[in-house]
Amino acid sequence: MILKQSIQTKQVIFTLDNEEFGLDIMVVNAIEKFTDLIPVPNAPSFIHGIMNLRGDVIPVFSLRRKFGLSDKAVSEDTRLIITKSNGILMAFEVDGVKEIIEIAPENISETPSIVRGINTTYIQNVANIGGRMIILLNHDGILSSKEQEKIESILEEQ
Repeated sequence: MILKQSIQTKQVIFTLDNEEFGLDIMVVNAIEKFTDLIPVPNAPSFIHGIMNLRGDVIPVFSLRRKFGLSDKAVSEDTRLIITKSNGILMAFEVDGVKEIIEIAPENISETPSIVRGINTTYIQNVANIGGRMIILLNHDGILSSKEQEKIESILEEQ
């Protein structure tokens, strides 16, 4: 079902394996090359570590792990998408950033009901661009409340 919105959306399109995902450009603070991380002892598995970016201590969250994908070695294409999720400044580690594109409302559909659920609150919509299926993410839906609590406690310790 096509959404009844009339505004184009500008999305940062990134990849995890062969899948494409989009994150609204309005919630992206920066896109950075992968940098050395400081490991955090006893951190949850989805946290790769923390980084210092222009004076801010930022947890690095693995979207591969969140989405049930196996780890992949960091490459020249690996990027960190800096955003605020539920009020926490963090970096989402992705395989690569492909492009920033405007998506017309007629190319955006609701998430099929079969994939909507408590474990997929991060899926906002699905876009079809010339046969490419792109999952548009809700940045505030990526962290579960437990994950958010764990990240907040890590930041407090730092």
